[in-house]
Amino acid sequence: MEKYELVKDIGSGNFGVARLMRNKETKELVAMKYIERGLKIDENVAREIINHRSLRHPNIIRFKEVVLTPTHLAIVMEYAAGGELFERICNAGRFSEDEARYFFQQLISGVSYCHSMQICHRDLKLENTLLDGSPAPRLKICDFGYSKSSLLHSRPKSTVGTPAYIAPEVLSRREYDGKVNLL
Repeated sequence: MEKYELVKDIGSGNFGVARLMRNKETKELVAMKYIERGLKIDENVAREIINHRSLRHPNIIRFKEVVLTPTHLAIVMEYAAGGELFERICNAGRFSEDEARYFFQQLISGVSYCHSMQICHRDLKLENTLLDGSPAPRLKICDFGYSKSSLLHSRPKSTVGTPAYIAPEVLSRREYDGKVNLL
């Protein structure tokens, strides 16, 4: 952890806390997702790390590394300075058709790539789509905590995700595939 310095806390959730950190050597800003360690947590987070680490696409937050402390595991990722797509929609009130298409095409590109890599996100929602800080923001899919790889794991059939976004196939507890990632 000596490699990074805290800039500010940027969020919290069931997983723990997210912090904006600065690499002391390169001055690069990164996001760190801190998760309290424990046998059950470490087993669940292993899947997130394996799946996220395997993805390299311009519309997916870049996985950088994992840092371990005696009490926490921290996933180091690219920082998306533009915040959540959800916040942008709330602040704008509505998008023009062109603006909606611009973001939707990027979302579909990222999701299609995940599927080509046999990874199902399983919690795709506006709050898990971030924007970089550029003038023409690039959409970035994040939070692979519920993700599942059909190459490494059995076909998904557990009920996971955010209730308002869950697909009917997931709720029915039948096996499903990446098609459940449609918003």
